[in-house]
Amino acid sequence: MASVTVLTVGKLKEKFYLSACEEYLKRLKGYLPCTLIELPECRLPENPSPAEIRAGLAKEAEEIKKRIPKGAWFCVCTPEGKGLSSEELAETMKQVKLSGKSSLCFLIGSSFGMDPSVKAMADFRLSMSKMTFPHHLFRVMLLEQIYRAEAIQAGSKYHK
Repeated sequence: MASVTVLTVGKLKEKFYLSACEEYLKRLKGYLPCTLIELPECRLPENPSPAEIRAGLAKEAEEIKKRIPKGAWFCVCTPEGKGLSSEELAETMKQVKLSGKSSLCFLIGSSFGMDPSVKAMADFRLSMSKMTFPHHLFRVMLLEQIYRAEAIQAGSKYHK
């Protein structure tokens, strides 16, 4: 059975976002194990310089690389990634599982993005939209889309 890991940089504090994430994690358990791992965001000054941002992203990258499950299909969520419909995401995830990968890992970077070395490791770069979303809302959206993809693969009525 396949499993999903969602890595996020930054801690979720708002109760309504936490509640939504917990709901989709609970629903996903009906399809496959799903683990959400929060990684610390590097603390930067109020107006960081480009060099400070690069150093912070490099530090975050070290932690990210340690937490990607060994042998996992690795997907980074990034604005310059490929946009997929819900059905296309479901098909992509299905093909990954059929290829023999037993683990899928999605990454949501920090508010400053992610280190280029992390993007270079990705098997896939996913964009949810050309719009900008708060990272906390994006976490809910990603979990919902993973759940929707699993529901589509199972032939559930959830996806209409």
